[in-house]
Amino acid sequence: MSLVHASPCIVFLRAKRGASPPLVYAGTFLALPQACPALNTWLRDVLVAAPTLCCECLRCCGRRDPRPRTVWLGHPEKRDQRYPRNVINNQKYNFFTFLPGVLFNQFKYFFNLYFLLLACSQFVVEMRLGALYTYWVPLGFVLAVTVIREAAEEIRCYMRDKEVNSQIYSKLTARGTVKVKSSNIQVGDLIIVEKNQRVPADMIFLRTSEKNGSCFLRTDQLDGETDWKLRLPVTCTQRLPTASDLLQIRSYVYAEEPNIDIHNFVGTFTREDSDPPVNESLSIENTLWASTVIASGTVVGVVLYTGRELRSVMNTSNPRSKIGLFDLEVNCLTKILFGALVVVSLVMVALQHFAGRWYLQIIRFLLLFSNIIPISLRVNLDMGKIVYSWVIRRDSKIPGTVVRSSTIPEQLGRISYLLTDKTGTLTQNEMVFKRLHLGTVAYGLDSMDEVQSHIFSIYTQQSQDPPAVKGLTLATKVRKTMSSRVHEAVKAIALCHNVTPVYESNGVTDQAEAERHYEDSCRVYQASSPDEVALVQWTESVGLTLVGRDQSSVQLRTPGGHILNFTILQIFPFTYESKRMGIIVRDESTGEITFYMKGADVVMAGIVQYNDWLEEECGNMAREGLRVLVVAKKSLTEEQYQDFEARYVQAKLSVHDRSLKVATVIESLEMEMELLCLTGVEDQLQADVRPTLETLRNAGIKVWMLTGDKLETATCTAKNAHLVTRTQDIHIFRLVTNRGEAHLELNAFRRKHDCALVISGDSLEVCLKYYEYEFMELACQCPAVVCCRCAPTQKAQIVRLLQERTGKLTCAVGDGGNDVSMIQEADCGVGVEGKEGKQASLAADFSITQFKHLGRLLMVHGRNSYKRSAALSQFVIHRSLCISTMQAVFSSVFYFASVPLYQGFLIIGYSTIYTMFPVFSLVLDKDVKSEVAMLYPELYKDLLKGRPLSYKTFLIWVLISIYQGSIIMYGALLLFESEFVHIVAISFTSLILTELLMVALTIQTWHWLMIVAELLSLSCYIASLVFLHEFIDVYFIATLSFLWKVTVITLVSCLPLYVLKYLRRRFSPPSYSKLTS
Repeated sequence: MSLVHASPCIVFLRAKRGASPPLVYAGTFLALPQACPALNTWLRDVLVAAPTLCCECLRCCGRRDPRPRTVWLGHPEKRDQRYPRNVINNQKYNFFTFLPGVLFNQFKYFFNLYFLLLACSQFVVEMRLGALYTYWVPLGFVLAVTVIREAAEEIRCYMRDKEVNSQIYSKLTARGTVKVKSSNIQVGDLIIVEKNQRVPADMIFLRTSEKNGSCFLRTDQLDGETDWKLRLPVTCTQRLPTASDLLQIRSYVYAEEPNIDIHNFVGTFTREDSDPPVNESLSIENTLWASTVIASGTVVGVVLYTGRELRSVMNTSNPRSKIGLFDLEVNCLTKILFGALVVVSLVMVALQHFAGRWYLQIIRFLLLFSNIIPISLRVNLDMGKIVYSWVIRRDSKIPGTVVRSSTIPEQLGRISYLLTDKTGTLTQNEMVFKRLHLGTVAYGLDSMDEVQSHIFSIYTQQSQDPPAVKGLTLATKVRKTMSSRVHEAVKAIALCHNVTPVYESNGVTDQAEAERHYEDSCRVYQASSPDEVALVQWTESVGLTLVGRDQSSVQLRTPGGHILNFTILQIFPFTYESKRMGIIVRDESTGEITFYMKGADVVMAGIVQYNDWLEEECGNMAREGLRVLVVAKKSLTEEQYQDFEARYVQAKLSVHDRSLKVATVIESLEMEMELLCLTGVEDQLQADVRPTLETLRNAGIKVWMLTGDKLETATCTAKNAHLVTRTQDIHIFRLVTNRGEAHLELNAFRRKHDCALVISGDSLEVCLKYYEYEFMELACQCPAVVCCRCAPTQKAQIVRLLQERTGKLTCAVGDGGNDVSMIQEADCGVGVEGKEGKQASLAADFSITQFKHLGRLLMVHGRNSYKRSAALSQFVIHRSLCISTMQAVFSSVFYFASVPLYQGFLIIGYSTIYTMFPVFSLVLDKDVKSEVAMLYPELYKDLLKGRPLSYKTFLIWVLISIYQGSIIMYGALLLFESEFVHIVAISFTSLILTELLMVALTIQTWHWLMIVAELLSLSCYIASLVFLHEFIDVYFIATLSFLWKVTVITLVSCLPLYVLKYLRRRFSPPSYSKLTS
C-alpha cells in the first residue's frame, strides 16, 4: 500500500490487489490492511483530529454526513466508523436540557416574560409597591404547574421508549445464541427474529427457516401498505447447513449510506474464503427494515443501520412542543393590554407635566396598573386545560381515550382540515368476499350456499361418473350449464393467485403431520395481498380448498376429499404497471393446459371476448365500494404452449429491451380470453366510519385521506366510506413525471368543479416541485382529496403545506408508525390504537381506540373546550380591567398619585379566594347538551371563524370593564362620608358582588358546583372581613348606610348589562338557542 496524499481533512490511499475490503470516509475509499497496526493508528489519529484542524470541516462535523459502510458478519468490532446506538428516543428534552428548555419555552412568550420582569423589578427599592410575595407567589405557582406537567409527560415518554428499547432478541455469537436488548444491538450483529416479532434494526436478510427459502413481511407500520412483502435471503448464506456457520465464513456487506428511501436499496455481499470469492448484488428484496414485522418463519439478519440512521427514524420528524392557536391569540391580546398599560402610565405622568424624576414615576405607574395584564389568566387557562383533559378521559361514550398533550385541547374545537390514514384507521384491514358475478347471475353473501351446492354437484357427478342420460329436459341442461360455469369461475379463483398454505403445530397435531394430512385446523394462508387471501378463503368456504403449493405445483381438495394436482408452468406476477396477474397450469389428471388471468377492469376489458355487461357491472360494484377483479381463462394446446414457451425463453435471454420483449410475448397470449366472472372484495370499514365522516363534513371539516396503499384500493375505500359522495365526480390525476405533463394535467383538473381528487405520491412530488402554489390552491377547493402511495415524509409535507397555504388548523389521524411524522406535524395529532402496535397513539396528542370516537372528541369536547376557555379568558381579563379602571379613577382624582388603592391581602384575595372559584367554574359551562352538539354538527362550523374569542368580543368586555370599574369607583367616591377607609370598604365590596353577579350573567347552563362556588366565595369574603380591620372599618360595614350604598352601586353596574342580555336574546338569539328551547 502506498500513501498518495494526506492532509488533516481527507486521506487518499491506494490499495494493492488482494487487500482488505474498502472502508469509506467522507465518500473516499480507504483500504486498511490488518498487517499495518502503526499505520492504522496514525490514520485513526488523523481522522479524529481532522475536524479540529480544518476550518471547512469545523462547520460540518457537528454530526457527520452519512457515508457508505462495510459491515463484517458477526464482527461488530471490525467497523470503519462510529455508529449511533440502537435506541428509540421520542423525548423532547434530556436530563440537562429539561429545566432550561421548559423555562425557555415559557419565557419566549411575551405574557410570561412580562411577569418575570415585573417580579424582578420589586427587588429595586424605588420601584417596590408592596410585598414581594404578591408578585412572586403567582409566578412561581404558574411555573411549578408547567414544570410538573412537562416532567410528567417526559417521564411517560421515557417509560414508553424504555419498553421498546428493552425488548429482548437472540444474537448469534461464537459462544452460541445469547439474549440481547434492542438498545444493545450493534452494526454487524447477527440477530434472530421470530415470527410476529418486530425487526429491531435495519438488516440484510441472510437465512430463513421456511422451506421455500423466503419470508413475508408486514410493512404497514413503515409504509402504510396492507400487502405483505416477499423478502429473499442472500443465496450464499441460505445454502449454509446451519445458522451458526455464518460465523465461520469470512464475508461482509458493502452498503450505501443511510437515507430515507424505504423502497430502494443498493449494496453487495462478498464472501472471501470461497474459491472463487462470491459476490452477490443486494436490493430491496434482501432487506428487513426496522418497524416491520416478520409474518412467516424465523429469520437471521446482519444489522446494517441503527438508531437515528434507521429508515423508519429518518422518515419521522422530531417531536415539537405544540402551542395552541388559542394560546397565541391570548398572547396577542396581552400585547394589546400591555400597549394600553403603557399609554395609561404615560398619560398619568403627562398630566403631572413630567415633574421631578418622571421616568421613575412611569415605572411605578406601570407596576401600579400591572393588573391590566392578569397573571391569573395563565393559571386559570392551564388549570382549565387539565379539567378538559380529565373530562375527555372520563367520558364513558369514548372509552380508552387518552390525552397525552394537555396543552392543546382547545385546538380540537377549530379543526378545518382532517388528514386521515386509511389502513387500520378507516378500515380494519380485513378483506371479505362479497360478490361473485357471472354476467347473467350474481351471488351475494346470502346466496353463497347456492355456489356451494353447484360445486358439490359437479364433483359428485364426476366421482359417480353416471352413464349419459338421453332426453334431458331443458331445465336440466340450463342447471348443468350454470353449475359448470360456477365451477370454472371458482376453480380459476382457487388457482390464479400467489397464496401459499402453511401448516403450523396447534398443540394437538405437529407441523409435519399437519402438512402430510392437509389438516384444516393447522393451515394458515400467506400472501403478499390480503385480497388474495380473502379470495382463497372464499373458495375454501364453497368447497374447493387450496391445501398445498410450492414453486412448481398446486394442490386443491374437492368437497369429497379428492386431491387435484396442477403443475405450474408459468406465472406472471402482478405489477402496478400491468394491473393484472396470470398463471399457466397443467391439470395432472387430464393433461389440459389452461392460462388463467385476473386483473383490473380497465385492462381486462381489452383482453376478454366481447360482452355487453362487463363495464356496467364493474361500475355498479365499484359504486358499492367493492374492489373488483375480472377473471378470465384461455385453454391452450400442447403445441400452442410449446411455441409460447420457446418465444418467452428467447425474450428473457435478450440483453436489449428485455422487459418490452417479454411483455410482447405475454400479450400474444392475452387475446380473446373467455370471461369467467367478476369478484367483489370489501375491506371492512371500522365501525360507524360513514356517519362519522358525514358528521365531520357537515361540521365544515374537509377530509383528506393520505395512504401508502395502491390507487385502486384507496379509491375503493374512499367510495365505500362515503368520503366521496354519490353525486361527486372523481378526478384521477394521471401519473406525471415532468413539468410539462404536470402543467397539462393541472389545466385538465382546473376545468373540473365540485370534484374529488385522487393523486399518487409520485405525481404529487412533481406537482409540488414545479407548481406548489397552483396545486395547493386547486386541492384546497376540492370537497375531498385522496393521496395514495404516500411516503411518511410526504404525509408530513402535505400537512405543513396546508398549514402554510390556508392558515387553518389541521388534525392528523393514524394508527401506524408511518403516520407518526404526519401526527407530530399537525396542529392536533390523534392516534388510533390499532392491531399493529401503539406507535402512532404514543406519539399523538390524543389517543382513541376507534375512528368513530373522533366525532365526539371534536364536536363535543373540542367545541366545549374552546368556548369555555374563550369565556374564561375574557372574564379573567374583565376582572383585572375592572380593578385597573378603579385604580386609574382613584389616581386621577387624587392628583395622579402613584399610590395603590388596595394593598396587601386585598389585592391577592381579589383574584384568588374571593372570585377564583366562581370564575373558574366557567369551565363547567355549556351552551347545548352533548347529544345536541352531535346531532347538529353545523354548530361546530360557527367556531371555525373564531368568534368566541375575537377582537370584537374583547372590545365589548373592555368597555364593560371600564363602565363597571368607573361606576363602582365614582359611586364610592360620591357616597362615602368621612373617612378614606370607607371608600375601600364600599368599592371593594361592590367590586366582589359585581364579579359574582357577572359570573351568574355569563353562565348559560348551571351546574351544582357553580352554585357552591358562588356561595363559597361570598362566605369567604364575609368571614374574612373580621380579619381585614387593617384595610376595612368593620363597624362601618355593619351599618345600614353601607348596605344601601353597596346595593345601589352594584345594581347600577350590573342591571343595565342584564337588560341588554335579555334584549339581545329576545331580538337576536344565538344559533343554538332554538335547539336548547
